[in-house]
Amino acid sequence: MATAHRIPPAPQPQLYRFSPLDFTAVGLFVAIAGFFAFGSGLLAPFLRQVAPSPAAVSYAANLLWFGSVGIVAVLAAGRVVGRDLRVLATRPWFTLLMIPASVVAMMVFTAVVVTTGGEIETSANQESLQSLMQEVPAWLMVPLVVVVGPFVEEYIFRHLLIGKLSRHINIWVCCALSVILFAAMHIAGKEAVTLTALLPYLAMGATLVFVYVWTGKNLMFSYFVHAAKNLLAVVFIYAIPPELYDQLQQVQA
Repeated sequence: MATAHRIPPAPQPQLYRFSPLDFTAVGLFVAIAGFFAFGSGLLAPFLRQVAPSPAAVSYAANLLWFGSVGIVAVLAAGRVVGRDLRVLATRPWFTLLMIPASVVAMMVFTAVVVTTGGEIETSANQESLQSLMQEVPAWLMVPLVVVVGPFVEEYIFRHLLIGKLSRHINIWVCCALSVILFAAMHIAGKEAVTLTALLPYLAMGATLVFVYVWTGKNLMFSYFVHAAKNLLAVVFIYAIPPELYDQLQQVQA
C-alpha cells in the first residue's frame, strides 16, 4: 500500500542519452574544481591586489564555478526539468509533504551516521562555508547555495551518474559512485580524505540518491530536497548572532 502514493516514473529513454552538453558541463565542473583545488595559488598574488577581501574572492570563485556549469546544465537538462515538474504537479500534496520529510530524514540519518562514526568534527568545507556566510549578505548567498549549487550537484551526481549512466552500468554501482563522488567532491583539496570527514556527506549523498531513485529518477524532487536542506542551513547560520555562533563553535571544540 505504501507504494500507491509514490511518484510514478515517467520513462522517456531519449532523455537519458548522454549529449555533448552533458560532457561540456562535466568537463567545466571538473576543470574549474581542479584548478581551484590545486592551482588557485597561481592567482593568489593577483587576487589579493584586486579583491576587497578573501570572502569576496571565495564567493566570486564559487559563483564562477557553479554559475558557468549551471548555465550548461539547465540547457542540457531543460526537457527533463519540465517533465519532472509536470510529474510532481500531478501529486502536489505528496510533493509538499515529502520534501520537508526527506530533509528531516536526511538530518536524522546524518546525525546517526556521524555519531556512530566516533569523533565528531566540522569539515574544512563546512567551516569555510560558515565563515563565508558570516561575511557575505544572505541575498548574495541564497542564489548560490540554495538555487544554483544544488541544481548543479543534482544534475551531475544524480541525473548523469545514475539517470544516464545506469543505461550502461548496473544502477546500484551508479548509486554507489554517486554517493562516494558526491562526498569526495565536498572535501577534495580542503583536507585529508578521512572517514570522519566523509561521513556527513556520505549520509547526505545516500539520502539524495534514495529519494532520486524512489521517485522514479525525478531530478527536480531530489533538487528540491537538496535546496530545502541548504536553505535550512542558511537560515540557521544567518539567524544566529556572530558572537553566539563563535561561542557555540568554542563549546563544540
